[in-house]
Amino acid sequence: MAPQNLTEYERKRLENIKRNDEMMAALKIHSKAATLSATAKRQRAKTYKVSPVKKPKAEIPIVIRRSLRTRGMPPDSKGLADDFCDNFDKNPKSFSPLKPHSPRVLGPISMSDAFSGDEMESNKMLIETILSISKKTQVGVSVLEEFDDVKDVQEEILSDIDEKGKSGSCKTEVSECPVKVEKVKEEFEGGKSESVSCGLVKGMVKNEYFDGSVNIEKSDPWLESLDLKPENVARLLPGRIMVVKFFPCSSMRMIAAGNKFGNVAFWNVDCEDENEDGIYLYRPHTGPISGILIPQYSMSKIFTSCYDGFLRMMDAEKEVFDLVHYCDDIFSLSQQPDNFTSLYFGEARGGLNIWDIRTGKSSKNWMLHEDRINTIDFNSQNPNIMATSSTDGTACIWDLRSMSAHKAKTLKTVSHSRAVHSAYFSPSGSSLATTRRNLLYVK
Repeated sequence: MAPQNLTEYERKRLENIKRNDEMMAALKIHSKAATLSATAKRQRAKTYKVSPVKKPKAEIPIVIRRSLRTRGMPPDSKGLADDFCDNFDKNPKSFSPLKPHSPRVLGPISMSDAFSGDEMESNKMLIETILSISKKTQVGVSVLEEFDDVKDVQEEILSDIDEKGKSGSCKTEVSECPVKVEKVKEEFEGGKSESVSCGLVKGMVKNEYFDGSVNIEKSDPWLESLDLKPENVARLLPGRIMVVKFFPCSSMRMIAAGNKFGNVAFWNVDCEDENEDGIYLYRPHTGPISGILIPQYSMSKIFTSCYDGFLRMMDAEKEVFDLVHYCDDIFSLSQQPDNFTSLYFGEARGGLNIWDIRTGKSSKNWMLHEDRINTIDFNSQNPNIMATSSTDGTACIWDLRSMSAHKAKTLKTVSHSRAVHSAYFSPSGSSLATTRRNLLYVK
């Protein structure tokens, strides 16, 4: 490149390079660097890494585990008694394997489409049965008459407990179905109390205390007459059952149950048809069933909810599972005894929603807990008093009349170290029973 074409910057750059080369030559930098490099190459010695001696691996025999079935051997369990197994063969005749998960249907589902059986005549028979019991006008009276005897027994047991357990500072309540009465002495806030649970023991009452003492007494003759018959045992659905509800009528023993796969089954225990087993299986949901509500005033309209956030109403007259509401998730479902136009359900993480059935809209909603609400119950003596249990480890009592639109204040909070799975009022409304894991508390 000609010098006349160079820019000022390029000329200065060339001058700096020339000046630096002259300085490096005067200091003999290049020759000294070459001398040092040659010396370092001569002094470098070859080193070899000594590999450690490998230890021989211990020979471990390989054990191939094989089940008794693959080895052609019979199982080591004897199973149930022969007389029980003969009568336990009560699987639904119309049961078919689970259908694959279908996409969520944001709309009504016909009962015939949700029916999981093979014989559609069974679907028709259930509809006719529900409509027949729904048309009875004396449902409320019959239910009251049905529990008159139970109340008499309850008063007798309560009087007996008051005489023998006066040391307790908390009232003790007896369940409406006292198959077994088991009193466990607990410590609550420095005072003693007794809790009552139900089980299946014939003719005896077992009292257990924390100090290790056990007292067994003879029970009322009415308890001795209770028994579990094999014909009253049936497999309603596949998988774990999440919810079980009785139809509120005395003319027929009808049960509704829901499992974790989204199935809802109905069992007519008093079915006398030789060609039917009285079990009818449906799948209106795709997630675990969180609640089943059978209104006493209209048993032909049954509400079901699931963890996937669907709230449906099974209308036997229209033969459809109608969609009432949809949200992210619903964990509990309930209704006030004297209010048939509203549904109460727990959604999201601690939210309570009041749904107006007539308008199809939410009338009120609050955030009551820090985690999901597992149960919602109302006091039978004062339906404005509500109890909720939550996974956040608390059970709370609320007064709906004093709950403002933006703030809700509890009347009483019962704290537990772990999640509270349920909280229900006693029939008299004076006590509250809460459960966590395998423990029962009565306040």
